[in-house]
Amino acid sequence: MYQYDNFDAKIVHERVAQFRGQVTRRLAGELSEDEFRPLRLMNGLYLQRHAYMLRVAIPYGLLSSEQVRVLAKIARDYDKGYGHITTRQNIQYNWPKLEQVPDLLAELADVEMHAIQTSGNCIRNISADHFAGIAADELEDPRPYCEIMRQWSTFHPEFSYLPRKFKIAFTGATCDRAAVRFHDIGFRVVERDGERGFEVIVGGGLGRTPIIGEVVREFLPKQDLLSYTEAILRVYNLFGRRDNKFKARIKILVRSLGVQEFGRLVEQEWEQIKDSALLLTQQEIDRVAAYFTPPAYDESQAGEQGYLEVAEQDVRFARFLKRNVHEHKIQGYHAITVSLKAPGVPPGDITADQMDLIADLAERYSFGRVRATHEQNLVLSDVGSGELVELFKELDAAGLATPNVGTLGDMICCPGLDFCALANAGSIGVAADIYERFDDLDYLYDLGEIKLKMSGCINSCGHHHVGHIGILGIDKRGVEFYQILLGGEASDDASIGKWLGAALPKDQVTDAIAQVLDVFVEEREDEERFIETYRRIGPAKFKERVYGA
Repeated sequence: MYQYDNFDAKIVHERVAQFRGQVTRRLAGELSEDEFRPLRLMNGLYLQRHAYMLRVAIPYGLLSSEQVRVLAKIARDYDKGYGHITTRQNIQYNWPKLEQVPDLLAELADVEMHAIQTSGNCIRNISADHFAGIAADELEDPRPYCEIMRQWSTFHPEFSYLPRKFKIAFTGATCDRAAVRFHDIGFRVVERDGERGFEVIVGGGLGRTPIIGEVVREFLPKQDLLSYTEAILRVYNLFGRRDNKFKARIKILVRSLGVQEFGRLVEQEWEQIKDSALLLTQQEIDRVAAYFTPPAYDESQAGEQGYLEVAEQDVRFARFLKRNVHEHKIQGYHAITVSLKAPGVPPGDITADQMDLIADLAERYSFGRVRATHEQNLVLSDVGSGELVELFKELDAAGLATPNVGTLGDMICCPGLDFCALANAGSIGVAADIYERFDDLDYLYDLGEIKLKMSGCINSCGHHHVGHIGILGIDKRGVEFYQILLGGEASDDASIGKWLGAALPKDQVTDAIAQVLDVFVEEREDEERFIETYRRIGPAKFKERVYGA
């Protein structure tokens, strides 16, 4: 795990001091809200419906147990006892008081954390596959490159005021778990003629205009990672629209120019800088990679099989083992998804007490490491076979072992109208209705993998466009309505969901989901996943069942 050097620590603490002065001036009336707004956004502070919201960066989703404990302390001292894990692997606090935010940021800085560039028209938090470094299907650990990109992009003077926000994701695996095709730039580790480099994808994104990114370069040598990224951003900075924020994202530029012309402009710009100081040496790559050295795994864990006998006797543990325990590249170890999707809890929310427990469990069972996922869960990445049973018992007692990963119950949900100033409709209440209606785990397991994703507005923080089933809240003259989408997918076979029909009132949404699922059960062949059945039969039967026409 990367450790701050003196420069990192100094610049983050200086930013805290700077913002403390800005807050003091705002509270004294020396700064108007219009003057203060860009300053607070540079520090991840939003003004929402009821209070300020602070978004804290978790680079590529990786946390130490010490950092998790500080996040728990912040939840107690500055919020209402909980935090919210986002689809960008960050954590949000919904109730901080403005006068206390500088103290909050100072506590974060003490454990090498901050909220810089989690908002505004800049390069946002770099994200990655939440199984990076441990995935059995991984060609190479992408986290060193994430960290190199983070260091390069933080406070980059040329890209602090881009036409619009900018998001970058990495994966090193054969299965895309980082949604690289739905980022402004997606990097995928590939191999050509024995050399590893990156496939570069540009122009992806969700929101008002969902677009699947396109490959702009099939193979980029590792040493050219920063120079090629800078070339892309220079072209975007030059040609991206600034007159209309709804058309300002790079996806609109790539679509308007065409990926070939966009690529030509990038290559032209790249020729001018590719041999500059941005060229990555192997020495620099190795230096950063050294921070991600695997822990000292215990070889004896490979022979531990007792947990299998427990699973034969304990149905609840057997379910947890099947749904929440994932293959690890080291024999005898496993990655454990800590579900933040228990019934009755807003998806992604975690209490301070639960955070403290996760920190304790990480130290005892997972080398002190925790990961935040795009699915609004957490992961304990390195758990030995001999420790699975005891870990399950402790998670279960804290409401963190719900065995629903990959099922309909593992839904993604934004905060919606309950908190967000941009939302048009609530999300949390609809999620609660769905949880209550579909509370039979056996039924959910029979349905198999279904990705349900819900947003309270068109900005798609809940990624509704790429849910197998998507739900979008809209406003109709002050009344909450919801549109249903089917057929989205964020992984390798990426697709954007299609509207099923007219928006439905809130009290009809859960019935509509039930009807969609009934059609799936009737029409599926063999062990088809929902997305496979939908693609085979199309939307007509689903639409007829929901709308009766």
